[in-house]
Amino acid sequence: MAASVTVEIVGQDSARRTALAAQGFADPRPTGAVTRRHLLRVLGRIRLLQLDSVTVLARAHYLPMFSRLGPYPRELLDAAAWAHPVRRPRLLVECWAHEASLVPVHDWPLLHSGAKNPGWWQRYGELAARAPELVSAVLDAVKDHGPVGAGALERELGAGVRTASGSWWNRTDTKRICEWLFGRGELVAGTRRGFERLYDLPERVLPADLLGRRVDAEQGARELIARSGAALGVATEADLRDYYRLPPERSRTAVTQLVEAGELQPVMVRGWRAPAYRHRDARTPRRITGAALLCPFDPLIWDRARTERLFGFRYRIEIYVPEHRRSHGYYVFPFLLDGQLVARVDLKADRSAGLLRVPGAFAEPGIADTSRVVTQLARALRELGEWLELDGIAVGQRGDLVTALGAATGRGAEGRPVRMVRR
Repeated sequence: MAASVTVEIVGQDSARRTALAAQGFADPRPTGAVTRRHLLRVLGRIRLLQLDSVTVLARAHYLPMFSRLGPYPRELLDAAAWAHPVRRPRLLVECWAHEASLVPVHDWPLLHSGAKNPGWWQRYGELAARAPELVSAVLDAVKDHGPVGAGALERELGAGVRTASGSWWNRTDTKRICEWLFGRGELVAGTRRGFERLYDLPERVLPADLLGRRVDAEQGARELIARSGAALGVATEADLRDYYRLPPERSRTAVTQLVEAGELQPVMVRGWRAPAYRHRDARTPRRITGAALLCPFDPLIWDRARTERLFGFRYRIEIYVPEHRRSHGYYVFPFLLDGQLVARVDLKADRSAGLLRVPGAFAEPGIADTSRVVTQLARALRELGEWLELDGIAVGQRGDLVTALGAATGRGAEGRPVRMVRR
């Protein structure tokens, strides 16, 4: 008879502190200049940065670093992601992970191991099969001109490629083939121009030993789930799967293998319906302190169901909701204070006016000490505005915190700004 396994029961508060520590919110902020070493520390926690085209405040991939490190030079992250001088090799590469993401370069083989199902770009496989001449032409043009954008490739190729069926290629097909090759790992993002991806060949961007690493789908899934476990601290199988968007069967197999290896430990979290797993290296601090504004695409909160389980915080991004139906605003940031999500603020960088606009600010139900929330939120907003090189804060009129927040920032609830001094 097999020996029975005792499954530890974990309280909600303990699970929350474990998750926050795993995501880097128990680590002290740098006291001096932020360096690549600090970027590496955060990347070692969260494993990836989601890319998104929303420009209301700042590009999404910059913000998780700010939430954990405070003000840092964005050029530091740009260099880590899109430059690769010999003496300072790139730390990150673009890949389909959770969504389009920046991941550590050494994780690239795992994400191209077959562990993930092909993404939306697979529908262009039919085009590739129908027009192999276009595929070859794109690869040859990237070889000759890369890193290069899809628009430049269209101009370079002109109308000189004819498909096997005899018709001239459609110019938008070039972009489709680029995305298909990128999804397959046959092209990579050599760099970016604004938010335009400039394609290049993997051998010109990634180390040769990395490109030579062969990982099968089972090993890839196992290593990715292990990374999910470390990044989440304590999580259900569905949470672990969602981090890299793995298929359910492959994820469940990987979780079973990691439990057998002792890397994941089964636990039950009070109030959670599904079984959970704690990573063997997870730590649970006695308390979490500090404040942070969280981007909607931050890995701590991007899984809305998990966010509700951990924090009792129901969160939905309302960008695509008509304005008159929005509950809190267009681009709303939860505010983390001492391990709890205590408020949410609608934010916008108005660069033409040099202002960080706060159209709305709302306390969470049941928050007793809103005065401290306002004080800490005002400080966080000043820090954010200075980092974004904005000169002032303009507080709007929506939400129960705006009057106090306006007073705390000296801006008033009418949005009349007072200039900040940038350092």
